[in-house]
Amino acid sequence: MIDLAVLDIAGTTVEEHGAVYVALEQAVRAAGGQPGAGDIQRWMGADKREAIAALLALPETDASLVGGVGRSAADASLVEATFADFRARLDHLYRERPPAPLPGVPEALARLREAGVKVALTTGFDRDVTSGLLKHLGWDEGVLDAMVCVDDVAAGRPAPYMIFRAMELTGVRSTERVLVAGDTTRDLEAGTNAGAGYVVGVLTGGLDAVALGRTRHTHLLPGVADLPSLLGLDRPAHPK
Repeated sequence: MIDLAVLDIAGTTVEEHGAVYVALEQAVRAAGGQPGAGDIQRWMGADKREAIAALLALPETDASLVGGVGRSAADASLVEATFADFRARLDHLYRERPPAPLPGVPEALARLREAGVKVALTTGFDRDVTSGLLKHLGWDEGVLDAMVCVDDVAAGRPAPYMIFRAMELTGVRSTERVLVAGDTTRDLEAGTNAGAGYVVGVLTGGLDAVALGRTRHTHLLPGVADLPSLLGLDRPAHPK
């Protein structure tokens, strides 16, 4: 049995129609970058400022810090301006096509928590973006045990720090009793780097089983809705 499920948001628990990566590509192109589809894919699940800096091919220096990476003042300013543009574009896309829980996810979260499993979400979004998204979903109260954003830790995925922070917030001490699930290779890398007992890839995002399966994992599932079954908890959360 596990004590904590640590789950990604976009593409894992929430259907947001790829808006994050559309907005990211648009913002980077508007700032002068020329990312291809493969470039965007490589930065799925990452800290968005870190992704922007990499996609703009900005050199590292010993100057200011942006997303934990040394950059010149001019480059730091460009990253921040591009990030602000990304957030504005994402907000517009969300208003045009609101995000929603993926099928079966609310029921799966309820079943996990009913069985005594803590549920935490982690994300490459900052706190402001995430708080608005959770409020829109109705997940800001009574649905989760913890929420960890990239600006809560020293480095985003594939570093394991968001997972460790979720453990700290929920009082879980053993990484072997933690399940990590996500739809990107960085989600799986973070879970492995944390030493999680379960590292689960889900196929509700932009990667198929072949692409996601190349990264070390313990299980591949169609989606988070299948986690209760994996854990032997697949009876209804509120049986009649």
